Amino acid sequence: MATLTLAEAEALAADALIRCGTAAPAARSVARALVGAEADGLKGHGLSRVAPYGAQVRAGKVAGDAVPRVARARPGLLAIDAAHGFAYPALDAAVADLPGLARQQGIAAAGIRRSHHCGAAGHPVEALAAQGCVALLFANTPAAMAPWGGVRPVFGTNPLAFACPLPGRAPIVVDLALSKVARANIVGAAKRGEPIPEGWALDADGRPTTDAHAALKGTMVPLGDAKGTALALMVELLAAGLVGARYAGEASSFLDAEGDPPGTGQFLLALDAAGLSPDAPDRFAALARMIEEQAGARLPGSRRLALRRRAAAEGLTLPDALVTEIRAL
Repeated sequence: MATLTLAEAEALAADALIRCGTAAPAARSVARALVGAEADGLKGHGLSRVAPYGAQVRAGKVAGDAVPRVARARPGLLAIDAAHGFAYPALDAAVADLPGLARQQGIAAAGIRRSHHCGAAGHPVEALAAQGCVALLFANTPAAMAPWGGVRPVFGTNPLAFACPLPGRAPIVVDLALSKVARANIVGAAKRGEPIPEGWALDADGRPTTDAHAALKGTMVPLGDAKGTALALMVELLAAGLVGARYAGEASSFLDAEGDPPGTGQFLLALDAAGLSPDAPDRFAALARMIEEQAGARLPGSRRLALRRRAAAEGLTLPDALVTEIRAL
């Protein structure tokens, strides 16, 4: 195992992506996001993505030199074209502009089209909450879930995330995919040659499977059964239909260098946390206390924040094979 500081890990990832043909500003944005996910324990959105991302840049599936274009579609609406580049620079642009608009108008939104994998969906909304916003993010992903009762995937695992500020401490962050588990868990099991628990996925014929490879050829089981697919439909309409991006069933994979760019989308909504009630942040804190004062209860994200603090203090411990893979790009 190798131990790297967060700065060393960012440099490792950024340099590898630059060697693959990514422009330096985009490579640094991607590296920050991947290392941030790794530090939070979200390894499926972390440094394991560097090699597949690099392969996609080399194949032209991701435009390594893309620069997001931001247009003011309406006074409170940003239309952002990621130009088939990585999602992270486009998300950075949204996070930079939305708080000011939300403070001016009370509410603002950004739609990102021709985009790619958005990684840890909680990070952009956390950044908005740190600037005084209540924030929501919806993202669609390549097809992995069938409509309830069907067998052909038309929805992605479609993460959604929410954050709101708490006075004097880290925001509340809720980040979840609409499949029972993140697809990255199944990808990891397939790479390791390990079975998956029953109930995570179905094979191509719609039958429960513990074979990770069969699961990747089939569909994910939705969170909450039919309710999960209803939410996935909502996300598709907001993150793709509303913003002009491709639906899950029209998008190519985030995981390999085959095919054309995925062209998926993200939709972010930011509200001034004090816009409707000046004491709203204090009221958020009151509810947080009601939860935390109960033995055994905790706010979402507590484990993630603890891992982040540890990574900042002690660095990231990474498999030698992963570091070697990244350095070899």
